[in-house]
Amino acid sequence: MENARNMNMRLEVLVSDSKELLEICYDVCGAMAFLESCRFTHRDLAARNCLVDSSLTVKVSDFGMTRYVLDDQYISSLGTKFPVKWSAPEVIHYTKFSSKTDVWAFGILMWEVFTLGKQPYKLYDNMQVTEKVSQGYRLYRPQLVSDIIYQIMYNCWHERPAFYQLLSFFEALREDNRA
Repeated sequence: MENARNMNMRLEVLVSDSKELLEICYDVCGAMAFLESCRFTHRDLAARNCLVDSSLTVKVSDFGMTRYVLDDQYISSLGTKFPVKWSAPEVIHYTKFSSKTDVWAFGILMWEVFTLGKQPYKLYDNMQVTEKVSQGYRLYRPQLVSDIIYQIMYNCWHERPAFYQLLSFFEALREDNRA
């Protein structure tokens, strides 16, 4: 297993088409559906916190910020540090975490995967990202992404379905081979 920090270099070598990128997202989504079913909120889901082996099997890691939540909501104390570029508006403004904020971060992770490891909002600092996200700005559709896959990303940033629902979307795509 290798940390995804080197993802862009490794993915260019290992990935032959977007279906393999979809499988990476499917693995992460499956792990997050499990965490969600156990009432855990990861709070730091990003490509840098995923381990990838040579067969492109992906494991979610770095559970240092993970919390057990009874009512699907965890409000962190003031002054808590969090990864702004992967954070939903309610995290940025109120440090309020939930499975829905993990879904937002999953949309950002999908973007990282389909850009072969680019940094989200690379041209902006954290304050600018806060402003832009608050104004409704979302990441662009990566070149390797079909309309169907971008719709999943978009849903992660808007409707924010549960991970088990996202997993169903991925399973349907795998069966239909439409992605």
